[in-house]
Amino acid sequence: MIGTRSKVLRILLTHPRCTINELADIVGISPISIRHHIASLQAENLVESEEERHGVGRPRQVFFLTEAGIEQFPTRYVSLTLRLLQHLKDTMPEPMIGQFFTQMAEELAKEIAEDAKANHLTTPERLDLIQGLLRREGFTIEWEQIDDAFHIHEASCPYYYIGQNHPEICRVDQVLISTVLNVSAEKTQCILNGDNICTYVIPTTSIPELQV
Repeated sequence: MIGTRSKVLRILLTHPRCTINELADIVGISPISIRHHIASLQAENLVESEEERHGVGRPRQVFFLTEAGIEQFPTRYVSLTLRLLQHLKDTMPEPMIGQFFTQMAEELAKEIAEDAKANHLTTPERLDLIQGLLRREGFTIEWEQIDDAFHIHEASCPYYYIGQNHPEICRVDQVLISTVLNVSAEKTQCILNGDNICTYVIPTTSIPELQV
């Protein structure tokens, strides 16, 4: 039982706003058993839930960690990061905070682009490069081409809990995507705004031709 509880907490840390069925699929047990564990975690104030609109029909119930739930992890990296960011905001002008995240993402993207010689990759190869990089960072990410645009979908975000108080951190993946593709990536959906996923849309006509 303790092992399953820990697994549910860890899943909600990396995949916030999961439904009972989604948790059951990932853990590999029945939805009834998941409900039992969730009820116990809610009683301990480690997990909360709310209704979320999901297409047509009735809203679905999604679950996420409380601050006490996040504190269950021994690394305490989320709390430490929140404190560091709050300290930066208390001591630095707001424009400098945004510039800080933008510069960090640009430097990371340039390193990746140089190492992989991204200028010589096709657009699908660049998108695969972005996908692999962000997956290593903890994102659940896929991309697809729909008509005359590429759509990059992030179904989960490792910055979710940090982003609730410090949405500037969203610049990291957005700037990285834009830098590797050498084009501005427009964000059309965001988990922090209550959407089910984060989505970036890049028109195919806006991407520079392959350099050789």
